[in-house]
Amino acid sequence: SFRNLAIGIGIQNFPEGLAVSLPLRGAGFSTWRAFWYGQLSGMVEPLAGVFGAFAVVFAEPILPYALAFAAGAMVYVVMDDIIPEAQTSGNGKLASWASILGFVVMMSLDVGLG
Repeated sequence: SFRNLAIGIGIQNFPEGLAVSLPLRGAGFSTWRAFWYGQLSGMVEPLAGVFGAFAVVFAEPILPYALAFAAGAMVYVVMDDIIPEAQTSGNGKLASWASILGFVVMMSLDVGLG
């Protein structure tokens, strides 16, 4: 349903913003500038969502594979960018446990909300 989709999108937007903002902060950008670029990276989503809604009609046969690829790509970004960045600042265990918790929450939502 639309509610489940909105919850899933909202939850995945947090690590996406982190994947943009944390490397910028580590590269010397100010906190506010890194935050702003993280916000800007999400601004394209409403426009792309409308395009995606129309594209789903044509891509329905490959949709499960495309969604699985997108999920895998997001997991890769978190594991490849966020956790190593946290290791250098001494928060590696926290980042690892937060990633595991996020995975458990998403799987629970997937199973529980269907």
